[in-house]
Amino acid sequence: MSSNSPTNPDNQEIDLAQVSKKIRNMYQDFLFLIFKGLLFVKRNIIILAVLLIVGVGLGFYLDRNTTVYNHEVIIKPNFGSTDYTYAKVNLINSKIKEGDFEFLNQIGIKKSAMVSKIEIEPIPDIYEFVNSKEQNLELVRLMAESSDLSKIINDETTSKNYANHKIILTTNKEISRSEIIEPVLDYLNKSELYSKIQSTIIENLRSKIESNKITINQIDNLLADFSTASKGKSKSGNLVYYNENTQLNDVLKTKNELVLDQGSRMLELVFSDKIVKESSEVLNIKNNQSLNGKMKFIIPILFLCVFFGIILVRGFYKSQMAKMEATL
Repeated sequence: MSSNSPTNPDNQEIDLAQVSKKIRNMYQDFLFLIFKGLLFVKRNIIILAVLLIVGVGLGFYLDRNTTVYNHEVIIKPNFGSTDYTYAKVNLINSKIKEGDFEFLNQIGIKKSAMVSKIEIEPIPDIYEFVNSKEQNLELVRLMAESSDLSKIINDETTSKNYANHKIILTTNKEISRSEIIEPVLDYLNKSELYSKIQSTIIENLRSKIESNKITINQIDNLLADFSTASKGKSKSGNLVYYNENTQLNDVLKTKNELVLDQGSRMLELVFSDKIVKESSEVLNIKNNQSLNGKMKFIIPILFLCVFFGIILVRGFYKSQMAKMEATL
């Protein structure tokens, strides 16, 4: 015999009727709440309008007088000076935060420049990093076996070995190149140690370029002699010609490698004229991140929130006072 009692259809109808009634009550409460809100706006329309107008006006004023600009400079630290460059930029940033205008003035950054921050970050280029040295490819391969490749690309140890980096300066006004960019670059390029390293490397580069040039000329002369000699060969010398042609391929391959190396070293010489070489710059980028440029929206909302907060606190105070008086 089943112990479960049959469901009573009358009970189901009562439950559905109660649920329907609650939904209607909630809907009526919602409409009444909207009506009260409209009445509140009607009673305080002048105050709300004044708050909006004043807030928007004040917001426009603040946006116009508290503008923030970013300035980006792409650099290439040479001669292994990446850590040195990062340390120097971080030093400047710490002096800016401390308000050490004596130090900033010594390196050429005037107080009138209104610089508020300077940062440096790498420009990830994993392909150039891998192609620059065979050891880098092996390093990335080993690291990728135990970690995510995206983490490796942005890892501090890896990122500092990228060729190009970006210096980001933040100011509270538009600036010219001479106000900040040139003083910062001049400061970064003042290093007795790296100046000596620069002189040595440039001397070695020029020596290698000259050596390659001599070797390429010798190969050209050798090829010219071979071309002259090959024209006078008889048909009976086919076997010798084949052997010489095989050696000729090696000579041509060597010349091609030397020409590529020559071009690479000449390009390296172009970028080696400075310890920290600037490649491009973009000045006066208006910064609209965070709250910058949005005060015309934030101030009116803030005024309205304060006004509604005062109304709620006053209403709460009155209701509690009424309850207290009723109990006395």
